[in-house]
Amino acid sequence: MKPIRIFTHIACEPPGYLADLLDKLGYPYEQVCLYDGVELPVDLDSVSGLVIMGGPGNVNQPTGWMAQEIELIRMAYANDTPILGICLGAQLMSKALGGDVHQGQSVEVGWHQVQLLPAASSSPYFTDAEEIFQVFQWHAHVFSPPPFAEPLAISDCTECQAYTYNNSLAVQFHLEMTEEIIRDLIQRYGSDLEGDSSCVQNRGQILEDISNKARRVNAMADIIFTPWFRSLID
Repeated sequence: MKPIRIFTHIACEPPGYLADLLDKLGYPYEQVCLYDGVELPVDLDSVSGLVIMGGPGNVNQPTGWMAQEIELIRMAYANDTPILGICLGAQLMSKALGGDVHQGQSVEVGWHQVQLLPAASSSPYFTDAEEIFQVFQWHAHVFSPPPFAEPLAISDCTECQAYTYNNSLAVQFHLEMTEEIIRDLIQRYGSDLEGDSSCVQNRGQILEDISNKARRVNAMADIIFTPWFRSLID
């Protein structure tokens, strides 16, 4: 199997539980950390798929590396290379493929419920997922699905939480977050936790029972992401 290329951004945040899951599956992967001045590897024939992770930024005001990723997504689509986009990665996919990305009515941060749409019942990635399940969120922007994409999930705070586009999957929410990563985010971006909105949890709410909550969302990663990873070798 060719390796899966994982793109991380700015702070070189680790792929979190995704790395653990790929190790359990025995699938090879490589991590590329993008920041200003770094050239994006664009060879697609040497990989089985791309994973584009989250990070800060606005895809409507793209940095150099964001612009490169948007072009790479279009190249991958033309090459039939599967993509998994998470948070910022999903927004980059929407931007590249004709969807709309804009500021949400509120930042969505913390542990929130996601509800699957009826179309998810026929998606191989959500076959074993419950109709409503808890995820971790940390985003200010939201997206619409690109033309011809299949919306799969919503939340009270965000109209589109997931979609499929041919052999690619985009999710706004996080299932790969570990307790350590979440604690680090609170340290880095604690100002996002301020505000009077039901979509924004405070530090105490996020940290309450964090170990168990993180394990539960990682278990959902097993359910949703494993079929996508396995599709890369079918």
